[in-house]
Amino acid sequence: MAIVYLEGYAAPGVVEEIKKRLTQIEMDSIVGSGYIEEFISDHPYSPFPVTRSTERPDAAAASLISGKVALLVNGTPMTLLMPVTFWYGFQSVEDYYTNFIFATMLRWLRFIFAFFAMVLPAVYVAVTTFHQEMIPTSLALSLANAREVVPFPAMMEILIMEVTFEALREAGVRLPRPVGQTISIVGALVIGQAAVQAGIISAPIIIVVAMTGIASFLIPHTSMSQAFSIMRFPMVICGGMFGLYGVSAGVIALLIHISMMSSFGVPYLWPLAPFNRTGLEDVLVRAPWHVMYKRQQHIQMMLEMRKR
Repeated sequence: MAIVYLEGYAAPGVVEEIKKRLTQIEMDSIVGSGYIEEFISDHPYSPFPVTRSTERPDAAAASLISGKVALLVNGTPMTLLMPVTFWYGFQSVEDYYTNFIFATMLRWLRFIFAFFAMVLPAVYVAVTTFHQEMIPTSLALSLANAREVVPFPAMMEILIMEVTFEALREAGVRLPRPVGQTISIVGALVIGQAAVQAGIISAPIIIVVAMTGIASFLIPHTSMSQAFSIMRFPMVICGGMFGLYGVSAGVIALLIHISMMSSFGVPYLWPLAPFNRTGLEDVLVRAPWHVMYKRQQHIQMMLEMRKR
């Protein structure tokens, strides 16, 4: 394997920490970079990624320029980039090839729909189970009419459809691409329509699950999308057991977990927490290039401030 970085751009402390963790690996063989990712991760039991895996040369080169360290493994096309923050999961390479106004709009769209992908089913379960007074009368009558023949509670409906949707998506990945896309899309429509006609699932549940699935596809990085898909299930359970109070408690617990994470010494929510104004140029917005020309110094400056 090879550790690749630009001297003067990458923080020396991060490079030394990566070398230290690599020397501590005890394994007979390494087939791919995914093996190493689990060994050197700061939080191996967290669903949120603390490294980024890519096979695009432009993404790797841009990360090196911005002060990241790349790890190459012989025999695999995937490159591990580190350290990364929570916001990296919502940044796409195409953001830097388009107008910064349009890229900023897309980035905020990802943030909003990522939140929907995690809490929308839980909020639906909580509102329909515990907080019916929050639903307008006409909408409440429509929901009651749709759920009249359904034998399962709302939480069970959501869990059944979410598991079915994930199974169809996984089946679509394993099948050949032309057939897989047809199975995942047409299969979900056919099964959903059949379940509604049979009175097993209500029609609003199909809409909620479909919106959740579309929202998860907006997250550009697969590892971050998977993390939000996993967190969707405990959120539904919290909403089904404790209502909106459970959903709020789940979101707060998740924020506490993320705020306590770090990636090779870099806080996971940096530069929002701890706050760094200059680091925000490529987080919540994609600033113009004439503003971001010194972005490679941000990580190194932040680590030096933490040492002080």
